[in-house]
Amino acid sequence: MTTTPRLRSRRTAVAAAAAALALVTGLGASAAADAWTLPAWLSGKSTTPTAPATAIALAPTTAATAAPTTMPTATVPALPPGTQPNYRAIVQSAGPAVVGVTVSGLHQAAAGNADDDGGDDDGPALQNDPFFRFFRGVPGLRMPPQGAQPFRGQGSGFIISSDGLVLTNAHVVREAKQVTVKLSDRREFAAKVLGSDAATDIAVLKIDAKGLPTVTLGDARQLQVGDPVLAIGSPFGFEQSATQGIVSAKGRSLPGDSVVPFIQTDAAVNPGNSGGPLFDAGGRVVGINAQIYSRSGGFQGLAFAIPIDVALQVKDQIVSHGRVEHARLGVTLQDLSAPLAESFGLKAPDGALVASVLPGSAAAKAGLKAGDVITAYDGTRVQTAGDVSSRVGLARPGERATLTVWRDKAARELPVALGRADGEKTADAAAAGGSDGLALGLSVRPLERAEQRRAGVDHGLLIEQVKGPARQAGVQPGDVLLALNGKPVQGVEQVREALKAKPRHVALLIARDGQQIFVPVDLG
Repeated sequence: MTTTPRLRSRRTAVAAAAAALALVTGLGASAAADAWTLPAWLSGKSTTPTAPATAIALAPTTAATAAPTTMPTATVPALPPGTQPNYRAIVQSAGPAVVGVTVSGLHQAAAGNADDDGGDDDGPALQNDPFFRFFRGVPGLRMPPQGAQPFRGQGSGFIISSDGLVLTNAHVVREAKQVTVKLSDRREFAAKVLGSDAATDIAVLKIDAKGLPTVTLGDARQLQVGDPVLAIGSPFGFEQSATQGIVSAKGRSLPGDSVVPFIQTDAAVNPGNSGGPLFDAGGRVVGINAQIYSRSGGFQGLAFAIPIDVALQVKDQIVSHGRVEHARLGVTLQDLSAPLAESFGLKAPDGALVASVLPGSAAAKAGLKAGDVITAYDGTRVQTAGDVSSRVGLARPGERATLTVWRDKAARELPVALGRADGEKTADAAAAGGSDGLALGLSVRPLERAEQRRAGVDHGLLIEQVKGPARQAGVQPGDVLLALNGKPVQGVEQVREALKAKPRHVALLIARDGQQIFVPVDLG
């Protein structure tokens, strides 16, 4: 046995640490020996010596005592009752309602897109994306892209009604011809897909069974960063696997998923966990595990779950109508940075900056303009572009809302009747990237009519050369400068005039590749 040598080794290490402490603190050898005593489990003694009042004592740890009987006054307060989860009880109670979902079907591959690397079926763009990897389950058969390819996949789900209603992710059952739900007691049922919604990545399944175990649904809005959570699913096909972590952020808006305000956690989830439940400390489902942030394809500390209230909204529409309708505002939004906020006269970089407005859209009819900053939606404060995107995307077409916008350094309210998304993205949150200027390091000239038509604009200046602050901000030759600090640019003189006041920051509205975006330029 190697137990005894290890224990001896630890005794030696602890003794050495005690001696080192004596040297550092200036205590004598005898004082250090009194102050640092070996715990009972390590020394083999049944009792623990009491340290002198003036010394620092290393409290023993025994089966009956997990902490010292007296605690210092400056300690972290205990968590409120009920917030420390009993993970064993949660798994025993809710585990039977967590299911495995296996799918098979035929995937129509695009010509020239060989998919024999065991990756996802979304083409090279997503396969090679080093950041966001969707849970597509354990890869199955891969064939050269000659017509339809058979595929198999696996995910997770959970039962929300005793008569067989199951929630999972839309991407788990996408293109599936056969869907099978496997219960924790090994029973298997053929499942019917009642409907799915790609915008929120929610699907509703139905199996022919009665008296099934169900989960208890919670309220994701009550979650706070730091709250403990538990995930149960079938990572890599390992059924009924449980992992725990905490809520590491809320309201995350991810690229391509601006409709969903994701719950970010560090609970370990992997391919096959898709569609599985995320539980709070009380054993209530607060989310559906959907995505991970990964450079390897496996878990690297960041996972994202769809809030359960979002999933239930989608479920209700699918069960009632068989499909989901999303509203549309008709704008491109981006987050504010501190320089952008300053250039618009805002005290803090809170709000959603309108980069462009689609002609004829609900936003255009309401009077929204590029350069407006949406600071509140129906009286609720807006901090990021994702706040607006999720509110709009989860609303019904025709719903009315009141937008508080910041324009010309003053607040105003605009009522809007939301339009219909028609399968297109709603209120996309754009990433910042272009730039400004003239003495900013830009060489510009007026656009010719043919250039205006190609760029899809009716005014602006073509940026021919870029250097200095504009180059650092990301402006590129070929960009079109449309506005400066919210004012449309018709000629070079307007740019010079705007720079006479020597502002520290300017905000440029740039057109590039058919998109419009505001870019802050720091002029020092």
